[in-house]
Amino acid sequence: MELNPKQLVAVEAELGAHNYKPLDVVLSRGEGIWVWDADGKRYMDCLSAYSAVNQGHCHPKIREALIEQSGRLALTSRAFHNDQLALFYQEVCELTNSHKVLPMNSGAEAVESAIKAVRKWGYEVKRVPDNQAEIIVCSDNFHGRTITIVGFSTDPAARNHFGPFAPGFKVVPFGDAEALEAAITPTTVGFLVEPIQGEAGVIIPPDGYLKQVREICSRENVVLILDEIQTGLGRTGKLLAEEHEEIEADLTLVGKALSGGFYPVSAVLSNSEVLGVLKPGQHGSTFGGNPMACAVARAALRVLIEEGMIENAEKMGDHFLDGLKSIRNNLVKEVRGRGLMLAVEFHREAGGARQYCEALRESGILCKETHVDTIRFAPPLIIDKDQIDWALERIAPVLRMQ
Repeated sequence: MELNPKQLVAVEAELGAHNYKPLDVVLSRGEGIWVWDADGKRYMDCLSAYSAVNQGHCHPKIREALIEQSGRLALTSRAFHNDQLALFYQEVCELTNSHKVLPMNSGAEAVESAIKAVRKWGYEVKRVPDNQAEIIVCSDNFHGRTITIVGFSTDPAARNHFGPFAPGFKVVPFGDAEALEAAITPTTVGFLVEPIQGEAGVIIPPDGYLKQVREICSRENVVLILDEIQTGLGRTGKLLAEEHEEIEADLTLVGKALSGGFYPVSAVLSNSEVLGVLKPGQHGSTFGGNPMACAVARAALRVLIEEGMIENAEKMGDHFLDGLKSIRNNLVKEVRGRGLMLAVEFHREAGGARQYCEALRESGILCKETHVDTIRFAPPLIIDKDQIDWALERIAPVLRMQ
């Protein structure tokens, strides 16, 4: 039975958990930077599925890899070897200068895996007393939705009424290297941080922050874990956001665009020392590292590089940011961004960012508010100058709305 858009929304509301508040649009098709609703109206996607479709919707080369592999072998589990996993390891290590890889499925699983590995490293290598390992995180962080992760969130909506939570985490202000240094104790095993805080509203730390953090962690024998699930794979105009300050994390977490939006794929990228503590039977995943995931990830990485998407993100991000900054409205508090990870934050008296997102939807642009007062603009990395100018022509009158 075919349902019209209103009926589809009604069924969702009746049968689904109400843990999302989507804009009033029912999408049915996507190609490149564009998506179409069930009535055939076209929209520019300026969210990119929270950066999962950096390569654009339905990229033909990634789709071809998915179709081909799905006809050969989809899943074996890690009980056996498969002919795609080693190639994925080889290619991602060469691209990111990593020594070891732990493949998982979702971003949250990658974070959980990193927490487990770093704690184990703390006990077996750093010799922290059992059950005393501590990981430092930042206020306003977003690393996923599992119980462990929301336990160290500072967002009341993420935390309230989900406890009790796992101990072993300490929170410091984001962007404050001195606060990190002061929080380290002999039982500190890791520091988990986003290079740019995405869900918090594209919050960019002060210049030199990551370099200071790298120096502190190296000096204090603390594992630096960079969550690049949103910032990585070209979004900020570099393959990884850590490259803006010419550092290397001990563990780097990637996901989202690792599959170009076709399949859940994530990975913990590591030096040999940290992931080397994991032995057979101590961690795993039925789907992690499956041949279809690996084939899709290989294609997704390949097109990022071969089609110049990372360089394009840097150039087009500068153009988009300049255009957004040129739009005058006293209710706009700040326009900020790096690469194609951009945000417009409103003063509280503007009445919230959602009204602007709804007006932009009417103008053919899809984006989403975060933390009440901020709109994020994050189109696929294949966007060109003419398309950005098209978007700015429609964004300008909406942002000037009083």
